[in-house]
Amino acid sequence: MTTIVFHGISVWDTDEIIDLKVEASPNLLVESPTAPSAIANEDHSDPSAIANEAQPAPSVILSEGRSPQSKDPIHIDATGLTLAPGFADPHVHFRDPGQTYKESMVSGCAAAASGGYTNVLIMPNTVPAMDGATITDPNAPGAKEVLDAGYDNVIDFLQHYEAAHNVTLPVKYDLCVCASKGRDGHEASDPDDWGRYLPGVDDEEKDADQLAHPVTAISDDGSAVTPEILDQVFANTRETGLYLIEHCEHHDTGAVNEGPVSRKLGVPGIPEDTELNIVRRDIDKARETGVHVHFQHVSTAISFEAIRAAKAEGLPITCETAPHYLALCDEALLEYGTLAKMNPPLRGRADRLATIAAVADGTVDLLATDHAPHTLDEKALGFLEAPNGIIGLECAYGVCHKVLVDGGHISDARLIELMSVAPARLMGHTPTDITALLDRETDASREPDAKRVLDLTQVADPGDVDLVVLDTTAEWTVEPERFHSQARNTPFGGWRVTGRPLATIVDAALAFSRL
Repeated sequence: MTTIVFHGISVWDTDEIIDLKVEASPNLLVESPTAPSAIANEDHSDPSAIANEAQPAPSVILSEGRSPQSKDPIHIDATGLTLAPGFADPHVHFRDPGQTYKESMVSGCAAAASGGYTNVLIMPNTVPAMDGATITDPNAPGAKEVLDAGYDNVIDFLQHYEAAHNVTLPVKYDLCVCASKGRDGHEASDPDDWGRYLPGVDDEEKDADQLAHPVTAISDDGSAVTPEILDQVFANTRETGLYLIEHCEHHDTGAVNEGPVSRKLGVPGIPEDTELNIVRRDIDKARETGVHVHFQHVSTAISFEAIRAAKAEGLPITCETAPHYLALCDEALLEYGTLAKMNPPLRGRADRLATIAAVADGTVDLLATDHAPHTLDEKALGFLEAPNGIIGLECAYGVCHKVLVDGGHISDARLIELMSVAPARLMGHTPTDITALLDRETDASREPDAKRVLDLTQVADPGDVDLVVLDTTAEWTVEPERFHSQARNTPFGGWRVTGRPLATIVDAALAFSRL
């Protein structure tokens, strides 16, 4: 197994210059300079085939061109590079099971690793929905995939995905359960169906896969929790100790933000108070119940004002926004068409500036991608018919860095915190503390002024070490055709951005490299 030594890399929060020693994973995912790793709009029904396609042949890693089986260490001059905790994303859609023509666990996890992510939370709008219920209709959409793999519900299927499909996924993932049965909003999901999958519940009876991929949150993402089940969902959330992830918007009509752009396009608009109404409602419920509510993809100034007030009151409220609400306003619809259609919609210019301000002043707790793959054929259907959402894992850091850091709104370190430390903690994980790891692992007999070496090949608890190597000054062009995701639905194709993950380290081993 090849060992790579990064010489002179900087620790993100202390600026200490260290050497980093790490072994390449046997399943190292490499970004080759040649063809893209996945083909858009192709039906990938065989996960093994996806794995072979999504992982370029490991014939070359790093600039020296040695194979992962090389016995000689590879030395990298890492001057100017930054070592940080791995990114975490509590808001991704991997479309598996049921819509693997858009994305799969394999391609989605590859995209995450490529973007510097080491841990993601998978949303429950799978097909069938991830509500923990036993599949009773084998002919229901997506049911065959789950049943053929030997499982009778989606949670078991996803927990055992690697074993069932004979693949190794490069990143860690947790699961989010539906707030309603079938995610249809009519009846609250039953904790008897999913409570056993929570961390700490009968752990001694769980296998390794169940322990590795627990249910850690509840949501009907894609829709807000409906009024008729709101009380029961909050009760379920409180009783199980989960937190509620709320898609803070409810509307029955409209396709884009209501305003001059919607009128110019002749498309029905979505008022901004559709978001505020859910934010206010759930703040009131958090005050009443003490349940932690996390608001997804907040996009309006009026919603941020309500969230600021709730936080000042000491309520258990957190929120996120996404790169596209920082980088784009609804005028982008005139240039990118349905590639810029999402839910909530891109807002007006003033709301975009308010979103940036909410990141800068700390109202926004973290950044999440809302990675939502669709085929280009689906996105070409027009504003009324095209599905909402864009992919984001592979360019999120560069887009956010361009807007927030290059724009002078926050520092490099704060952006890293918003994409790694803060989301990891929301998800119930402890982000890797590099300095503490150095203090624990460094040889005490070394010379006091000698550069410290973080040797991940000898670390005591490799499962606690998830890191990303960043070039915070790299300028690069977003090329969707080279994404590891199966999907290509992004408005950022062709953008010049700054800052890029170069290597992703999961469980103390190199899982992804573009060096």
